Order: sequence, then structure tokens, then C-alpha cells
Amino acid sequence: MSDDLFENTPTSSGDYDASSIEVLEGLEPVRRRPGMYIGGTDDRALHHLVAEVLDNAMDEAVAGHATRIELRVEEGNRITVADNGRGIPVDEHPKYPGKSTLEVILSTLHSGGKFSGKAYATSGGLHGVGVSVVNALSSDTRVEVARDKQLYAQSFSKGQTLGPIEQLGPTPNRRGTTVSFVPDTEIFGERQFSAKRLFKLARSKAYLFAGVEIRWKCAESLAGDDVPAEAVFKFPGGLADHLAEQLGGRECVTAQPFAGNQDFPEEAGRVEWAIAWPLYSDGSTSWYCNTVPTPDGGTHEQGLRAALVKGLRAFGDLTGVKKAKDLTADDVMTGAEVMLSVFIRDPQFQSQTKDRLTSPEAARLVENAVRDHFDHFLADNMDRGKALLGQVMERMDERLRRKQEREIKRKTATNAKKLRLPGKLTDCSGEGEGETELFIVEGDSAGGSAKQARNRKTQAILPIRGKILNVASATADKIRANSEIADLTLAMGCGTRKDCDPENLRYDRIIIMTDADVDGAHIATLLMTFFFQEMAEVVRGGHLYLAQPPLYRLTAGKESRYARDDAHRAELEATVFKGKKVDVGRFKGLGEMNPAQLRETTMNPDTRSLVRITLPQEFEQRAVVKELVDQLMGRNPEHRFNFIQNNAGDMDRDMIDA
Repeated sequence: MSDDLFENTPTSSGDYDASSIEVLEGLEPVRRRPGMYIGGTDDRALHHLVAEVLDNAMDEAVAGHATRIELRVEEGNRITVADNGRGIPVDEHPKYPGKSTLEVILSTLHSGGKFSGKAYATSGGLHGVGVSVVNALSSDTRVEVARDKQLYAQSFSKGQTLGPIEQLGPTPNRRGTTVSFVPDTEIFGERQFSAKRLFKLARSKAYLFAGVEIRWKCAESLAGDDVPAEAVFKFPGGLADHLAEQLGGRECVTAQPFAGNQDFPEEAGRVEWAIAWPLYSDGSTSWYCNTVPTPDGGTHEQGLRAALVKGLRAFGDLTGVKKAKDLTADDVMTGAEVMLSVFIRDPQFQSQTKDRLTSPEAARLVENAVRDHFDHFLADNMDRGKALLGQVMERMDERLRRKQEREIKRKTATNAKKLRLPGKLTDCSGEGEGETELFIVEGDSAGGSAKQARNRKTQAILPIRGKILNVASATADKIRANSEIADLTLAMGCGTRKDCDPENLRYDRIIIMTDADVDGAHIATLLMTFFFQEMAEVVRGGHLYLAQPPLYRLTAGKESRYARDDAHRAELEATVFKGKKVDVGRFKGLGEMNPAQLRETTMNPDTRSLVRITLPQEFEQRAVVKELVDQLMGRNPEHRFNFIQNNAGDMDRDMIDA
């Protein structure tokens, strides 16, 4: 063999040796990958910084050590949060000689007083990363602590300590912690805080804990019609007060809302709720855990849904309405104004941004606590209970009517004389209580596991072969001639482009379920492109979803957890499995998962997570989305190259925990 073959081959020692391995220290990981800690560098992530600091102050109030919190929005994009709690300890930390505890908390990940449960029974902060992340992503951070009638202060920049802690002298009439920071423009660009958004945040926090007073102050130049320069929030009625404000003068099914609170057994926490059923308008849902918003709901939501539907079924049985046994949680919840707040120990969330609660015990605790109160709410005033049951039964009848219409269409579609269905499609019977779903999976192996894992009554499976045609760069003739596209179109039954009618869609949900790797992401992108271009009305109607299969299975002893990606795995290893020897299994694809695992993690509606694919709220913006799709998926590679060149820096900063 000729030596020429190896002339330009890099040597292993020259390209990849010990010096190639980076070890990020201190808060550098946060600055390199902020998305892993706050979900990105967009406006939502920027405002998440305020939530992290405010949550710490709220934890002091919930623990009974603070009665007042102040949130100040100042010029220069500066935020200040102050409380009258105990104050962060300032003495030397035993593990870090020469450093104050304050400095350790501000400059070290996974440090704080919320791991052991000694300092806080329940708290919104869990992993000890909140305030240190804020510090890492701020160009100017200053913390003042009034403790033991003395005032202390320390300053930081971009996670670095600017000097030792200072003792500023006696302060006999002050106590607590004040955190002031300015987000770093290297991370967030020129994004500015929205005073209106922060005003709403401060107000909602006051509703979540009746014993706290929150003072709002805003620079005059930032105030406006909707945002006063100063305000004080204190709501002794808690969520009931919040619900009353949300309802305004709207007429509801019941004159009195269903509101209350209950401590959990054995001091495990407590729950508070407020629910109303407006007659002529849509409702909304608000979920919280330890005063932290969980917009995607989670196990506490599941507990509430179970309590309400079981309570109404039992009331129907009591009053002789036998059809009430067919009620579902969606019948009860749709159109309702729902607010739920739980306080529990050691809550588990789906990610650092805490969008979804995953603590299994929360479902049982909430259901048991709420169910008894709901039974009394219905039975204490039979007219009220019958009015609510009647309203919910009307919604159930409408749901069953639509379901029957879909079943007729499905039976018509399966009649070979009228419409051919793809041979690879394993259809559902459509006889279950739940909504019907079509899972689009890659390959026969994954299709085989999915068929065994599915609910045969409500879940259909359509395997596709590898990467489908990129419709954004294909001609109309090529699209029509493609067998995979033809199978997809036939399975949907709703037509394409101008002939697309979601009313004829044969399933309630279309779920793209691909492997949790790069190839899977590419296939999912091609499928989303297909639906956007060929069936945009299906996307607009909220029928398209992405499944979230796990990439890893972590096991320590008898405990097992699934991780969606590397960031989620690292989070579980730092929290649930901290200090334990963990066996890590990596799924190379859905076909490698046994049916029970696939059902538990990805297909069971009670345990899975789905991401809904949507178009912009104003559909007129579809042209903007189409332009971006054409850039990234179209025929001209120069457009893709230019997009990557122009956005590479932002993408590096914006890598997020999917």
C-alpha cells in the first residue's frame, strides 16, 4: 500500500490528546451553554432571571421568615429584589476556607440551603443553580445582606467575584437580602426587561402566598398606563382573589367558584385551588408548584383532573344520571378557569426552567386532598351540583357526537370501494373513550414495538421508510409520485393544500415519533415541512405533535429514570442520583425499546410528554414562516449557508435543553 495514502492524515497526537479536553470550572459552563440552565437567551430566558431571584425571596416568605418583598425595575436594565428574611449567611464557609458563604452561593453551582430540607421545608429552588446562574449571566451583580443588625455587601461581574465581602456597618432596623443585577449584553444582546411582564409576575406571586406583601417600584420612564410607578400587592384570599379578578363580571355555571386549600398528611405540604366554569367564554389554566409557574402542568394537574372527574361521576351516580360514567377529565376542564398551587418537598421538574412537574406523589396527594372538598361542593347544594353536571354533560354529548361522526368517516374510509388505505397502516378501532391518535414512526422495527405498545382502540401506527421526500425542494409531480407522501396523504384523509379540510382528518392527533438522535430530528423536520406545506390547516388546528422519546435510561438500585438528552441526564445525575452509582443505558432507536418501555415513556397519555407544533398566532404571519422554511429546506443551498453563517453565533449561545 502506498505511503501517499497517509500523507495528509492528521496524527492522533496532533489533533486529539489530553490538551483537547476542556474542563469548565466555576460558572463558565453557564456562560458557554446558558440554554441548559435558563432555556435559551431569548426574552423568556431574560425574564427567567428575575423569576429565579424572586423565587428565592418567596421561599423565605413561605418558610415563615419574610413578610415583605420588593421588586424594583430601574433604568439601565437593572433589577433589584429585596426581602426582609433571614439574610444569606455571610460567615466563612467550612468547605471553602477564606470564602464567605454568600460568595460560595453566588459563584458555585449546586450550592444552597434547599438540598437537605433543614432550611426550607418546601422551596421553588432545588438544584442550587438559580442565583448563581443569574450572577454568571449578569455584567453587574451586587448583593447586600442585613444580618444580625450588620450590613454586608459583595459585588460580582460575569460570575467573577470582584472583591472580598465588605462589612458596611450597623443597620439596626433592617434585615434580609437584596440582589441587584444587570443582564450581560454579551449573552442577551440588547434585549430589555418588560415592565408590564414583570408587573404581572409580581402580582401573581402575591396571590400564591396570602401571607406575603409584594411592593412594586418602577422607574417613571418605564411606567405607563398598564404599569404604575409604585404598587403594593397583598391578597389575603389567595387564589380565590386571583380567580375573582380573572373572571371580572363574567357569568358562571355556579354562583360560587370551587375554591379552597388543604394540608397534606404528615406535613408533606399543602394544596390550594380556585376553579370556575364561565358560561359564554373560554377559560384558562394556571399551575404552580412552590410558587413557581409550571405552564405545562404535570402530576399536580393530573391529580386535580382525577379528583374533578371522579367527583362528578359519583355525583351523577348519586342523582341517577347514569351517563355520567362516560365523563372524561377534558369534559370537566375544557372552558374552565383553573388555578392550582401546590407546596411539596423535593419536587421534581422536567428541566431547570421547571415548566412541568413530574413528582409522582403529587398526583395522589392532590387528588386525595381535593376530592373530598369537591364532593361536599357538589352535594351541599344539589342545585349547584346539578347545574355543573348538566353543563359538563352537554360538553360530553358534543364530544361523543363528534367522535361518532369521525367513526362514520373512518368506516367509510376503510371501505375499499370508496377509499384505499395504506397497507402499512395499522389502524385503530376508534371505539375507546379517548381521542384517536396516529403515530408516524421511522422504520419497521420501531413500528413493530409501537404496535405492541399502543392502545388498539385509540392509537394507529404508520411506519415510514427512512427520510421522506423534502417537499420544500421537490416539484409537484415528484411529490405526487412519491409513495411515502401518498401513504401519508391517504392515512390523513383530509386532502392537501387548498383542498385540505381538517374536518375530514381521520385522527384527533398526528404524532411524529422518531428516534432521539440527529437522524430522527432530520426525519421529524422533513415531516413537519410536509405538514406545513401540504396540510397547513391541520397544523393551524393544533393537530400536529412531536413525541419526546428518551435517549437514556438511568438506574441505581431499584430506581430508574429516563432522560431525554445529555442535559436532562446530567440534571438527573446531579439531583435524583447524586452520590449514587448509576448504570446508564443508551437507546440507539425506538426499535431497541421493548414495548413496555415505549408505552411508559412515549405513548401512554398519562406518563408521556408531547410538544404541539403550531403556526404563529396570527395566521397572516404564515408568509414569514414559509420564507424561513424555504431558506432552510428549499432548493438553494446558498440560502442555508447564509443563514448558518449569519446565525452561528446565536445558535451557539441558544442551545437549549430540548
